[in-house]
Amino acid sequence: MRRVLRATDGGTRRLAAATGLTPSQLLVLREIDTGEAVTPGLIARRLQFSHATITAIVDRLVALDLASRSRSDQDKRRVLLEATAKGRRCLAEAPDMLQEIFADRFAALPAWEQAMLLAGTERLADLLGAGDMDAAPLLDAGAIDRA
Repeated sequence: MRRVLRATDGGTRRLAAATGLTPSQLLVLREIDTGEAVTPGLIARRLQFSHATITAIVDRLVALDLASRSRSDQDKRRVLLEATAKGRRCLAEAPDMLQEIFADRFAALPAWEQAMLLAGTERLADLLGAGDMDAAPLLDAGAIDRA
């Protein structure tokens, strides 16, 4: 367990050193840079984060000049998000995130081994009293909307 936590912390530190961002901030910036009309609500649904969390993360990205907000021409109630040139450079320079490396390696395992690891992880979460705990779909420790 300690090794997993250390790997997670190390991945977060490498990302912060390269980009100055947390994993959740990088995920949101990637969603913003998809090239379509992206709204905070759409990102919240895609990443399974609360709308309030997305708003806090977007506030931080805008403050860092990595993203911008604008009103939709068709519906002034809609807020559209776009990555700035600085944000796109940040994305290009970002190292692979730990959860992406894990996902690729996990997908390469045979189905029986994936099932075994999943069952063991779910049992561990239950033993720790975290079986029903809501968790973001990323490998990071701490609050996902921290600055």
